[in-house]
Amino acid sequence: MSTSIRGVFAASLLASCALAAAPAYADDATSPPPAIKVSANVALTTDYRFRGVSLSGGDPAIQGGITVSHKSGFYVGTWSSSLASGAPVDLNGDGKFGTVYGNQELDLFGGWTGNLTPGLTLDGGLLYYDYPDGHEGRGNYFEPYASISGTVGPAKLKLGAAYAWHQASLGHDDNLYVYGNVDIGIPHTPFTVSGHVGYTDGVLAPPFLAGTSDKTGFDYSIGASATVYGPLSVGVAYIGVDGPSIDSYTNDTVVGTLTASF
Repeated sequence: MSTSIRGVFAASLLASCALAAAPAYADDATSPPPAIKVSANVALTTDYRFRGVSLSGGDPAIQGGITVSHKSGFYVGTWSSSLASGAPVDLNGDGKFGTVYGNQELDLFGGWTGNLTPGLTLDGGLLYYDYPDGHEGRGNYFEPYASISGTVGPAKLKLGAAYAWHQASLGHDDNLYVYGNVDIGIPHTPFTVSGHVGYTDGVLAPPFLAGTSDKTGFDYSIGASATVYGPLSVGVAYIGVDGPSIDSYTNDTVVGTLTASF
C-alpha cells in the first residue's frame, strides 16, 4: 500500500522491527517468523495532501496508523489524520449546523498481499473513509484498491488503481484513480528519491474539486526521504495538480513530513 492507494496510505504500511531480548542460539536462526505482525507509525506533516489536494487547509496535520498482518498475507488496519473542517453550514435546512467532514479522517482497511511471481507483488483490498465528527456520515465512502509492485535495477516500481462506485457521499457518482510510483535508493546513503503521478476520472478530480466542470485531472509529486535516527525519517516533496490553483487547496506546494515507524 504510501504516499498513496493514496500517496499518504501506501507510506503508512511500514514493516515493524523485531527486538531480541536474549542472545540468539542456533535454533533461533531457524525459527519460523511469527504468524502475526503489528506495525505502526505516527507522522507530522506540513500539509495533508490527498491525491494532490489539501485536506488540511494548507496547515500542518497529525497522522498515524496501525496494521496487523498475518503470514498468509491477509491484513487489517486503520489510519487517521487531522483535517481542516471548514465553516459549519445548515446542510439539511433545519437550523442544525455542521460540517461534512469534521476535524478527523479515520480510514479502515483490509486486504491481502503476496507474490504473484518472484519479484512481483500483488496487493488488494477495501478501504473505508470515515469522518467520525462529520455531518451524518455524508462524507463516508468505500473504495476497493489493487496494486502490483516490483523491482527493476535500483528502482522500486508500483502501478495501482482505486475505484469508488456510485455512493451518496460522492453525489451518487463514481471515481476512478490510477497511479504509478517509483522509489530509487541512493547507494551508500540513507536517501531515497521518489516520483508519483496519478490520474483521476470522477468527482474527486482536482479540477472538479476546484470548481470547474472537468472531472478528469492529474496529480504529481517528486521528493526525497531519509532515515535520520532509529525509527525516525524525514521527507520533502513538491506536489502539484491540474486545474485552477487555489491557495491552501489545489495550489502547487512543498510538503515536509517527519515520521516515526515501529
